[in-house]
Amino acid sequence: MPPMDAPPGGAPARDLLGRRLHDLRISVTDRCNFRCVYCMPAEIFGADFAFVPRAELLSYEESARLVRIFVPLGVEKVRITGGEPLVRRDLPDFVAMLSAIPGVRDLTLTTNGAALRRLAGPLADAGLRRITVSLDSLDPEVFARMNGIGFPVSRVLEGIDAAREAGLAPVKVNTVVRRGLNDASVLPLARWAREAGLTVRFIEYMDVGQANGWRLDDVVPASEIVDTIGREFPLEPVAPAYRGEVADRWRYVDGGGEIGVIASVTEPFCGDCSRARVSAVGELYTCLFGTHGHDLRSLLRGGATDDEIRASIVEVWRGRADRYSEIRSDETEGLPRVEMFAIGG
Repeated sequence: MPPMDAPPGGAPARDLLGRRLHDLRISVTDRCNFRCVYCMPAEIFGADFAFVPRAELLSYEESARLVRIFVPLGVEKVRITGGEPLVRRDLPDFVAMLSAIPGVRDLTLTTNGAALRRLAGPLADAGLRRITVSLDSLDPEVFARMNGIGFPVSRVLEGIDAAREAGLAPVKVNTVVRRGLNDASVLPLARWAREAGLTVRFIEYMDVGQANGWRLDDVVPASEIVDTIGREFPLEPVAPAYRGEVADRWRYVDGGGEIGVIASVTEPFCGDCSRARVSAVGELYTCLFGTHGHDLRSLLRGGATDDEIRASIVEVWRGRADRYSEIRSDETEGLPRVEMFAIGG
């Protein structure tokens, strides 16, 4: 096995299960302008919910410094997340900082698309290379119910068009599927994406955090999603593009594009997980279902050197043995898991 600690220019950091560090998801805010039922249900996160004060958020300079520290450990792919990242002011400035960092080979962002019509051009000009947009239905009523605030789906579709015009390609679409809410939207979304030349990835409804009322009965298995689409458009599996790719890829037999399914519940992929997450307040999480983070903000603001911060990250990653989705059972119920909006998807 390659060495676990990775000095600048050395081998990637590896955890207790031999998984390398390759992907970094960095949140810029815990705030979101949607109240999606699977992430921030409105009945819990109402108008008076207290988000993190601005002074506690990492500055763009602090976050960019962390990315520079992570790169020698093996990170090549950086995804900007939230909350909803487009609600953070001057986000293109942050994108420009990250795009200038040597070693960041893939810089992308996940958004609900509400502000994308206005910001797609500036983000592309700043160096963003591609984008993922959350879109849970094309049906206006279903979409309004899913996002919790009645936001019109037409505005998100306009944002997707703006992203494509700005050259943020490929634009990928993420759809969280919850039985009884938007499972009837799967096939219409597949048809639309196929005709538009887009890739849609259907995500099993997951028990991230504690507030979304997750039940196994609400999960639509990835196999069912593939069967639903395949009955109209025959599909065949596609080999992963790289080790650790979370989506199982399926292409249309007639060459009309592809879809992806992310089956964290029914077909866990913990064994190849290469992702670290940094929350908007500078806590390092080594699993989407993490119960606690590791404080990097204190190091950043306490005078620690880059090498000292890097050593702290290596120590955390070296002790990582997370495989929540593989061990999901009665033993994992009730754990104080961090909410998705706090660390990004």
